[in-house]
Amino acid sequence: MSKPNTLLQQTMVLPFFKLGTLALRTICKPIANRLKKEAGVNPRFRQFIINIAQANHRFTTKLQRRASGRITDAVIRPLNEERAVQAAADLLGEFFAFTVAGCVLVYEVQRNARGEARKEEKRQLELAKFRRRQDKLESEIKEMNQRCSELNEELSKPREIKEELSKPRGLAWLLNSMYYGSAAEKTQ
Repeated sequence: MSKPNTLLQQTMVLPFFKLGTLALRTICKPIANRLKKEAGVNPRFRQFIINIAQANHRFTTKLQRRASGRITDAVIRPLNEERAVQAAADLLGEFFAFTVAGCVLVYEVQRNARGEARKEEKRQLELAKFRRRQDKLESEIKEMNQRCSELNEELSKPREIKEELSKPRGLAWLLNSMYYGSAAEKTQ
């Protein structure tokens, strides 16, 4: 069962549990009465539930005697038929109640397990998504590092200055050629 989260949920669990057990007992009483009625009509069913009641009576009597330290080998008197039918009907009603409660418990456990499985699946999907993103980012980082190393290699190579680029152009070229050109002519 899931653990209640809030104080309100924690205080509401016990009353609902008590209400559920009370409702289950209320439902079981008509079933026990129906069993008693069927025992009166059907002789094989009557004998069947009488045998169940007698076996239960012997078992509980021996158990009580062992618990109190008395002799367990003593003869146990069987119940009369009406009392046996009543005891068997009560026993079957309680058995029904516990069976329904057990089924509800199993259902709740399975429902919670399915919910947890869905949550786990969602977490696994998110984890896979993060891993894919991490792998993508790592590949991008490798690509960027490779590009940076290529750029560093390009920058570390000695540059060849082409003659065309070293020549001044435009107005600066004209002034330089006039000044240096005239200076070069004077020195010759």
